[in-house]
Amino acid sequence: MKTILAVAAALVLTVFSPSSFAQTAAASAQSGKPAKTTPAPASVNLNTATATELEALPGVGLATAARIIEYRQKVGGFKKIEDLMNVKGIGEKMFLNLKPLIVVTAAKGTWS
Repeated sequence: MKTILAVAAALVLTVFSPSSFAQTAAASAQSGKPAKTTPAPASVNLNTATATELEALPGVGLATAARIIEYRQKVGGFKKIEDLMNVKGIGEKMFLNLKPLIVVTAAKGTWS
């Protein structure tokens, strides 16, 4: 029984050790591809997305989602994805992270 516990403890320490996470990060860095931990959301339309859909984007929390919706309502919708950088709290770095995940199309009943 002691042997089984020792083996189990060693396995847990190996699997959850900081070095195993570091090895995964190092392998990811060498391949040039980020390690996938969660699937990326499908393209999110900035003109129609709900707060929940916006919060699914990396780095977007409740407050940022609310500011995106507020900006959208104030200006009548986003004309291009780069307009997202006009929202307080979204700079170029965050925009570049979000760029592959967002789109802008006219909401029904808007724009002629």
